[in-house]
Amino acid sequence: MKKNIPFLIAVLALFSCARVGSPNGGEKDITPPKVVKSYPDSMAKNVPESLKELRIDFDEYVMLKDATKQLIVSPPIKQFKKIIPSSIANKYILLQWQDTLQANTTYNFNFGNSIADNNEGNVLPFYNFVFSTGDKIDSLYVTGYVDDILQPRKKDEVTTTKNDKPIIVGLYKSDTKEFNVKPYYISPVDGDGYFELNYLAAGDYKMLAFQDENSNMIYDSGKEKIAFLPKDIQVKKDTTGIRLLLSPPKKKFKLNETKAIPGGLLIDFSGKPLTDSLQLKYVGGEALQSYTISKKEKSDSAYVWINPQGNTFGASSTQLKFSFYNPLKKKTDTTSVYYKPNLKEELTLSSVSGGELAPETEFRLRANMELKNIDTSQWQLTMDSTQVVPFTATISPNNTFEFLVKADFQASKKYSLSIAKESVQAYYFSNAKKTIFNFQTGKIEDYSSLVLQLQNAPKSPYWVQLLSENFEIFTEKKVEDVSEVEFKNIKPDTYQVRILVDNNNNGEWDGADFEKHIQPEDAYLLKKKLILRPSWKNVETWDLLHPVSEDTESQNSFIPTGNGIKKIDLKPEKKKEEPKESQNNTNPFMNNNMMNGGGFRNQF
Repeated sequence: MKKNIPFLIAVLALFSCARVGSPNGGEKDITPPKVVKSYPDSMAKNVPESLKELRIDFDEYVMLKDATKQLIVSPPIKQFKKIIPSSIANKYILLQWQDTLQANTTYNFNFGNSIADNNEGNVLPFYNFVFSTGDKIDSLYVTGYVDDILQPRKKDEVTTTKNDKPIIVGLYKSDTKEFNVKPYYISPVDGDGYFELNYLAAGDYKMLAFQDENSNMIYDSGKEKIAFLPKDIQVKKDTTGIRLLLSPPKKKFKLNETKAIPGGLLIDFSGKPLTDSLQLKYVGGEALQSYTISKKEKSDSAYVWINPQGNTFGASSTQLKFSFYNPLKKKTDTTSVYYKPNLKEELTLSSVSGGELAPETEFRLRANMELKNIDTSQWQLTMDSTQVVPFTATISPNNTFEFLVKADFQASKKYSLSIAKESVQAYYFSNAKKTIFNFQTGKIEDYSSLVLQLQNAPKSPYWVQLLSENFEIFTEKKVEDVSEVEFKNIKPDTYQVRILVDNNNNGEWDGADFEKHIQPEDAYLLKKKLILRPSWKNVETWDLLHPVSEDTESQNSFIPTGNGIKKIDLKPEKKKEEPKESQNNTNPFMNNNMMNGGGFRNQF
């Protein structure tokens, strides 16, 4: 036994040295790492422009977590050739670069929450390191909030935390023409939508916020959500109260894909509604002789419906080639796909309405091809198996893949719709067999209704949308010159209400167009969750221009409340520690009153 004692002592010593953390019974370390020294010094002035590295020493071993995304340098340094620590903890941070620093410029290294000790992972939050190549430290700052115009935050629910894509706010010099570069000053947006641009030089700047989908801190035009001020911001003193609303960008023209679908081909475009200017044509030779190209107003897709009997396709796939006009390139482009007819292909039908039909609604059916005609002479609608019910059926004006069956549907009844074979026609196909759809109607008392009494309603046409709590559209109506909108026979649930305004009367809601400097169209969100209960008629008065507090959280509004809702309301300004050299600023409020157009009226 004595022979093993030295070995045991050695093993115990080894484990003692390797242990990280607190001794048994000791308090857990909750203190973040502390800076003990740096080169150059923090807040140093007249730093040489030839400086190529920054070193910061700490009182303990630290790690840099996700530094490539969290470390933000303003003005930007193009590329770091070395960052320490990378994978192994160290007692210092070392950043090395090749750029020559700008003269008379204050540099701010914002580490976000990337610095943490190696023992317990205690974070040194929002650490900034600042120095200047001039004889002063620029100390102005601009703060504010960013939100989403279509999914604005509601109290403690913040849209900026619902996905992992970072949001960036940037200042660009006023003479900037190209925005495919990093902003001159950059701030991340935190989980509350708050941003803070510090250590700014006085001057005029352009301000953008964008959702940085690829984490490159560069706005990718047409691909990322964007918000921008309509005119330059004049940074002469500390500024708070900026409000920016992200909206979907105006997409650039793009061919997404060409693929085979039942009955033909789908040629999918985005970025521009299809019109005759697209000039889509078949240019692939003699193989395709009998076909039809269909495209609808405001659609991003074109369909090529192919006659299976009128073409000379071989046993193998045949390459089909189409030309179209590309407005970006201002020339004709082509797309091609290999196509092989499916000899077993047929037109099929499915129910959109499901097994239960809400009272006073239409029974909706959908085909797998675009419809051209329906012949109801051989159809039959029966109630409770025996009683024949009169009905009409028409192709939907909003979706030519669907048709609507209208009848005097009675509550709590069972119905059966029999559709004869070859009575539903697409371009070159018809339904090959008889189809029967069975469904029943719900009880009126199982459904709810909602009446919106709108004050200061939009002058232009607008959509009123019922949304789920996750902003999914349950149903919507487009109206004009009305002050009351009613939704009948709604499934009881919790809903949100949103209004989108068609200010330019083009038939769709438009987000921001940064290239043309156009703000998004109007958007309003009722900041109550409406809980619709069975057998209730809910009446909600909504004044779009005179908001009330968010605290008026209504569970049910059987009696008109007379309350309005704040349009795209935002949280009070967050109070954060000010830059060290700006303690005596006056912090004037920048008045950013959101206009009806969902943009901004800025008074500086």
